Amino acid sequence: MDLKKLKRYPLAERKNLVEISRFGTVAPPGDGFAAFWDRLPDFLGARSLKELARRIVAAHRNGAPSWAAFGGHVVKVGVGPHLIDLLERDLLHGIATHGAGAIHDVELALIGATSEDVGESLQDGSFGMAAETSDFFNEVVRRAYRDGRGLGQALGEELIAAKAPYLEQSLLATAARLGKPATVHVALGTDIVHMAADVDGAAWGAVTMEDFRVLTHGVSAIEGGVWMNLGSAVLLPEVFLKALTIARNLQDGAPHAFVTANLDMIQHYRGRVNVIGRPSGHGIAIVGQHEILVPLLHQGILVELSRAPETTS
Repeated sequence: MDLKKLKRYPLAERKNLVEISRFGTVAPPGDGFAAFWDRLPDFLGARSLKELARRIVAAHRNGAPSWAAFGGHVVKVGVGPHLIDLLERDLLHGIATHGAGAIHDVELALIGATSEDVGESLQDGSFGMAAETSDFFNEVVRRAYRDGRGLGQALGEELIAAKAPYLEQSLLATAARLGKPATVHVALGTDIVHMAADVDGAAWGAVTMEDFRVLTHGVSAIEGGVWMNLGSAVLLPEVFLKALTIARNLQDGAPHAFVTANLDMIQHYRGRVNVIGRPSGHGIAIVGQHEILVPLLHQGILVELSRAPETTS
């Protein structure tokens, strides 16, 4: 090969993917979060995070709903207050979780603590055997089955009725107080509260099925809105996909114009495919720790909300 015959061109004619105009800049100390937010680099995760914040604000201003579906880890790392604030401000229309997420939420409301050492308690068979958690859940399930309520609504309402000491920490109780949909999607046998002697499988199935129908109704109206999956690797992405196909089957293909986002420590298959890829809408994937991402997103949403509408469209 005669390298002297290589075809070359001036550097000035090259199309570049990186320009310094998109670099981050250092915000002076004391300038506040908005200055930090505006000075983030215009690349990859930072760009996606800012876009997601703007999309949620745009949906809010246009009267379209935004939902947050979250796994148990999201509750355990202490970002519930950020999601609660978004519910309070009407920036989130509804929430969805699974059994583990609901258990951590309820325990935090009841005792202000959650998450036992599984490896240690598994050794002597004491894992998941705390009486109050199972008693509360199974009693609520029986009442919800009798009354025709969904599990998420019933858990929130019963926490309020019980005057749980840390009620303000509960996402489910907050949703119930605000009259917003909150759904819990259970796979029987996966949660510690299924190990008790008084578990009524038929009741559990009925109340979580009611929540699936509530969620399907919510997904059917998400046109122009946002669906976020926060830290659920399997269950909630699968539930979302089934709710979406029912909605489209009954509504001639709608909804079709909405934003989906998957925020997790790694992009698992179902989050990447069922939430980002298959819905054929606009998908945003962000990799990172929830205890960092969710507070950043929360503050970014408030920054974008404080600005004129034309800057968030």
